[in-house]
Amino acid sequence: MAEKTVERYQDSDLYRIRHSTAHVMAQAVVEMFPEAKYTIGPPVEDGFYYDFELPRPLTPEDLQGIEQRMRQIISGRHAFVRKAVSSDEARQIFKNQPYKLELIEGLEKGGMDEYGNPLSEKPEISIYTQDTFVDLCRGPHVASTSDINPAAIKLMSVAGAYWRGDEHNQMLQRVYGTAWRSAKELEEYLWKIEEAKKRDHRKLGKELGLFHFSEDVGPGLPLFTPRGEMLRYQMENYVRELQTRYGYDHVWTGHLVKEDLYRRSGHYDNYKDSMFPPMVDENISFRLKPMNCPSHMTLFREMGRHSYREMPMRFAEFATLYRYEKTGELTGLTRVRALTQDDCHIFCTPEQIESEFTLALRLITEVLSTYNFTDYKVRLSLRGEGGKYVQDDEKWTRAEAALRASLDANQVDYFEATGEAAFYGPKADFLARDVLGREWQLSTIQVDFIQPARLGLTYIGEDGAEHTPVVLHRAVTGSTERFMGVVIEHFAGAFPVWLAPVQAALIPIADRHMPYLRQVAEQMEAAGLRPWVDDRSERMGAKIRDAQMQKIPYMLVAGDKEVEASAVAVRLRSGEDLKAIPLADFIPMVQKLVASKSLELK
Repeated sequence: MAEKTVERYQDSDLYRIRHSTAHVMAQAVVEMFPEAKYTIGPPVEDGFYYDFELPRPLTPEDLQGIEQRMRQIISGRHAFVRKAVSSDEARQIFKNQPYKLELIEGLEKGGMDEYGNPLSEKPEISIYTQDTFVDLCRGPHVASTSDINPAAIKLMSVAGAYWRGDEHNQMLQRVYGTAWRSAKELEEYLWKIEEAKKRDHRKLGKELGLFHFSEDVGPGLPLFTPRGEMLRYQMENYVRELQTRYGYDHVWTGHLVKEDLYRRSGHYDNYKDSMFPPMVDENISFRLKPMNCPSHMTLFREMGRHSYREMPMRFAEFATLYRYEKTGELTGLTRVRALTQDDCHIFCTPEQIESEFTLALRLITEVLSTYNFTDYKVRLSLRGEGGKYVQDDEKWTRAEAALRASLDANQVDYFEATGEAAFYGPKADFLARDVLGREWQLSTIQVDFIQPARLGLTYIGEDGAEHTPVVLHRAVTGSTERFMGVVIEHFAGAFPVWLAPVQAALIPIADRHMPYLRQVAEQMEAAGLRPWVDDRSERMGAKIRDAQMQKIPYMLVAGDKEVEASAVAVRLRSGEDLKAIPLADFIPMVQKLVASKSLELK
C-alpha cells in the first residue's frame, strides 16, 4: 500500500481489530505449544500474520483448533492493557523469548522498532496484555476482545518465512489470518479470494492455451502460443495505433547496450542488481537492456542538432527488456524476466511539460476506459528517506513543481507517497482497481530533468542558445506481459470480442455442412475477423461446450436451414441463443463491436 493509504489504514478501526486479533491468535498458539518462540504479528492489507518458531509444522487441523480457541478468548471480553516498561523489565518479561530479546535490544538502541523498521529516535518500550498473554508492542489495539467479532475472523494459511526476511536466519512458520467488522464482510472477502483463484491468469492461461513456462527455457521467460500471441498483438496494436493517432513516433533500439551508457545515465549505480550479468567482447561490457530511456536519449542526440521548432519529439517503442528478478519473486506473467514495455520518451521544452502531460493523460484515460478500468487513482510518487536518488535538489524541485502543476491543471485528484519516485525524478502512477477491487499499478508519467543533462542532450532555443530538454517518461499499460496477466484476471478470460484471440467457433451439425462453414470463415476473415472452423470428429454438443469452456465469444452453428438461408445460428459463450442471423447481418454487427472496442457481444 502507498504511504498515505498506509497512514489511513493505521488510523482505522480495521487496523486495530486485525492487530488485536493477531495477539489473540498468538495467545492461542502459545497455549497449544508452550515451548513456542513468538516474534511479530503485524496487520497487513486485508488481514494479519504472526511468525512463530514451533516444535513441528502446523496442520490444517491445528489451524481449526487455534481458530476455535481464538473465539473462546474473544468471548472472555479481555481488556488490552498497555504498560510502558524499562528495557530491563522487558528483558525479564521475555527472558525465554529470544526473538523478543533481540527486538528489545533494537528498541533500546533506538535503531528499529519491534517490526524491524528503522527509527529516527529512541522509542518508549511498551507491552500489551490481554488475558494471560503479554506481547512487546506499541499498539494500537481495540479496547477489549469484545470489540472483535468472532464471526468475522478466519485463519487462512501457513507459510515459511525467514526471521526478518533474511535467508541466513531461522525459518519460521507464518500464520496468516483475516478479520473484519462483520460476518458479511468476511463472507465477501472469502468470495473474492475464491473468485481470484478461479481467475488466476496462470490457471486460465493454461486452460485457454495462451502461454506456457518451461524449465528448458528458464524461469520468468514465458512462451506464447498462437492464440497467446494473437492476444499480445491485439493489445500492442491497439496502443500502437492510438499512439500514432496522438502524434507519437515509433522507434526501435535493440536488445543490447554498452554498460558504460548506464553508468553515465545513473542506471548502473541505482539499478545494477536488476541487470543480467555483463557480456564482454574485446574489453567492452554489454548488458541486456533493462530499460529504454538511455537508448532513446542516445537516439535523440545521434539524430543531430535539434531546434525548439522540432519539439516535442515523442519516441515510442515496444521493446523487450530484461530484468534479473529473483527466482522466488517471479509470478506468472505479472513478474517476469523478459517484459515488453509500451514505453515512450517525450523530449520537450520546460514550457511544454503541461501540454505533453495532458496529452499523455488523455491517452492513458482512453486506454484504461477501453479495458473497463474506470476506477483508478493517481499517486504522486516523490523522493523519500533511504532511497537511491540522483542528488540534484534544484532539478528535483523543478520536476516536482512541474508535475504538480500538470496534475492540478488537469484537475487530477491525487495523493502523495514519499519513497516511490524513480531515481531520476518524480512520477504520477495510475493505480487501477479490477472487478474484484484489487489494485494494480498500470500507467505512469514521469518528469526527468536529470538524465538529459547527464547524457548531453541539447536543442537550440528560440534565443539561439543551447538548452537541455526535459524528458517525460510514459508507459500506458506498463509491460505487455504483466498487463496481459491483469487483463486475463479482470475479464476472467472472457475477453471483449475485439480482443479475443478467436472471435467465433464455427460448428457444423453434420459433416456435409463443413464446406459452407469454410465459406463463412473466408468471408469473416476477409472482413478482418478471426473465426475458427471446428472440424474435429466430436459431437456438436461437445464442440459447443468446448467453445464455451474456451470462452470464445460466439458459436456459429450451421445445418441445412442455415446453409439454405445463408445464415448462422448464433450462440453466445454465456449460453444465450440468438437464433439464426443472416451472415450479411452478423458480420457487420461484429465489425461494429470490434471497431468500437465494445464490451458487449450483441
